[in-house]
Amino acid sequence: MDREQLHREPKSGKAKDGPIRCILLSEFHVVAGSKISCQVPENFITKEVFDSIRTYIIPKPQLQRCILTINTLGHKVIGYPVRINHVRYQRNFFYFNLCFVFDSWSRTVQYEAVVKKLAEYLLMMEEEGSFLSNAENNGNICNLLSCILRDLNQRQVATIVEGDTTIYLKIGPLKADPPAVQDHQVPLMCRGFEDTDPDSWDLTTQQVLPFINGINHVARIAAEADVENQLVKSCIQNLVYYGVMQLLPLLKYSNVYMCTRELQKLTRDRALADECRRYVQLQHAEKVDTVRLPSLFSILQLYSQMTHGVTLRSLCQRLCPRDNNIDERKLVSFGLQHNLIRCINKYPIFTGSIPTPKHKLYTGLNSLDEICCKTGLSPSRIEQEIDMDSNVTVIWK
Repeated sequence: MDREQLHREPKSGKAKDGPIRCILLSEFHVVAGSKISCQVPENFITKEVFDSIRTYIIPKPQLQRCILTINTLGHKVIGYPVRINHVRYQRNFFYFNLCFVFDSWSRTVQYEAVVKKLAEYLLMMEEEGSFLSNAENNGNICNLLSCILRDLNQRQVATIVEGDTTIYLKIGPLKADPPAVQDHQVPLMCRGFEDTDPDSWDLTTQQVLPFINGINHVARIAAEADVENQLVKSCIQNLVYYGVMQLLPLLKYSNVYMCTRELQKLTRDRALADECRRYVQLQHAEKVDTVRLPSLFSILQLYSQMTHGVTLRSLCQRLCPRDNNIDERKLVSFGLQHNLIRCINKYPIFTGSIPTPKHKLYTGLNSLDEICCKTGLSPSRIEQEIDMDSNVTVIWK
């Protein structure tokens, strides 16, 4: 494949994963100003191109330690400018930027953490032994960047060993953006993150976490945490992206659930069955250790009776899960988490000719849960109104 083919833009016009075309190290020279100290391969970025972007490669000090992306003249450049203040340098500072260069159409967000980590590593090497500012090291620096370029393009990982220091670089896979978080959805922490130190989260996450219990929906969490609704949604969406949290349907006793084929896992996977028994156990005032775990038979009986046309309320009235030491809310939550059951939602459709403002929500695209959150009315109130309105039809899906 020739160089022209390598740089050809995708026909779709959308960003695609592309290789690193060049790694360059730029620094600020007290006489010449911003310049390229080293780049591999050589002369990939011409002097004309560099002169047009040099202001952004070595920017104002306020932008140091920030990921900067420049997309111009067929190139996309990602850098992390770093400034070191010390009396051993002329003008008492040393300013450099380690940059990865890609084709302008390349998707590059997955490289940002690598660029930052490598720049911080070079900062440490410079502070310890003037690794960058000593002109005698130029050959070593170019060899180092050449190895990184080759390894990251071929294997997505690179190992750097310099003296007693070893650093590992890895390009993480990109995940698809999570869907937008809705007011009626219920966030729940995934397994393994329940005991995470709260101080490790940002301030917004710390404020909303106490209200995330697998029962409260997003709108209620925002209200009780006294945090702006959109901010809570962004926070939860970010946690979903990183696999820390998952979203469940709003739990209502008028809901209808249906078991799936995955329910068989409870009979085949002993560890999952034991986890389920502990999770759905009804919590009493006394210690949990003194309360017997519910039987797997009782749990399977409840799950298997979940079918079309049977509400959670009618199921509880008939089988009395609490008499068998089962919390029906946790039973539903566990089933949804592990895909043992799924929720069948109601979608009202207005079939009349002159809709009221409320009827405009009855499009067949808004579930009953969404309508409850948007109107602030209870499910029973909306269902009662729907039953009395001959111009509204309900579909289940």
